[in-house]
Order: sequence, then C-alpha cells, then structure tokens
Amino acid sequence: MKLLRVLPMAKQLLAETVNPGEIAVDATAGNGNDTLFLAEHVGEQGHVYAFDIQQAALDSTAKRLGELTSRVSLILDSHENVDQYVTDEIGGAMFNLGYLPHSEDISIVTKPDSTIKALHKLLNKLKVGGVISIAVYDGHEGGSDERDALLNYVRTLHQADVQVIKYEQLNRLNNPPFLIVIEKMRAFSK
Repeated sequence: MKLLRVLPMAKQLLAETVNPGEIAVDATAGNGNDTLFLAEHVGEQGHVYAFDIQQAALDSTAKRLGELTSRVSLILDSHENVDQYVTDEIGGAMFNLGYLPHSEDISIVTKPDSTIKALHKLLNKLKVGGVISIAVYDGHEGGSDERDALLNYVRTLHQADVQVIKYEQLNRLNNPPFLIVIEKMRAFSK
C-alpha cells in the first residue's frame, strides 16, 4: 500500500465515482490539471464545466486541454453561479481553494461565501454515490477564514444525506493542504 498525497487522493476518489458519459465540475479551473483529469475521465460522451474568475486561468486550462477542449465548457464566472450553467445531475466535482498557482497576483483568492454557495448548489446536483473533493489551502491571507467557514458548513450536513471525510498529512509543516471529501448518500434538496 502507498499513502497518497491530497491531490492524488482526490483524483482517485473521483475516478471511482465519476463514470464515462457523465457531467463533472471543476469549480476552480486554475491551471487546468483537474479539468484535464475530469475531461479524460468523462470520455467523449461526457462533459466538464470548469469555472474560474481569471481569464489567465482559463487560458492556461485551454492550453492544457489541447484536443479535449470540446469536452469542456470554460466559464469565466464565480463557481457560486454554477446553477446558471449546469442544469443536469453531476457525477462529481473538484475544488482547489486558495489562489492561482504561479500567478503574479496572489491576492485573488477563493472566498468563503462563494465557495459555500457553490458547494451547496453542487450537492443538490450531485448523484447519489457521487463525490465532491475540496483541496483546502489555508496558508494565504484569508485562507484560515475560508477553512473555518467551510469546516463549520460541512459539519452541519446531515450524516444520513452525506458522508464527510477530512484527509490530511499530520507531519508536514507550514500549512499543508488537506482534503475534504463529501459523498452523497441519498437524494435530498435543501
């Protein structure tokens, strides 16, 4: 057995629950790594909606996707507006909170209110048995506020509706990222 770090663990869990032909969401496109993973996984008949508030992130994602861009809608908008673009059931979703890696402006970060709104909307669209992964990076200004708000929110979710797991490396210093994984256990609408 080999223990996985946060991002490989997120991908493994999504690979087990998102099926070819389904819809998936990358709530924070960033440099496109998760978008590419999801596009490869949903296959030719599936589709990925990738959100980011920075055009540079979407440009980077488009470049990374190459010939798979036809499987993806790149959306220059906040993930909190996911319901304006995604109307069907989704197989899974991924978030990487914080700022755009290698960006010149690291003051542009995900925010607690928009993240929680997006998560709430995605939970209502998620299929039973589907998974949402949230990689939490809290070492930047405002990161601890988002972390705390997110943890408080997921603790309020009923255990009959969803299973919420926190996965983290305990012996890494300097604000290591951790993963929150939510599996939908039954149909609900809140």
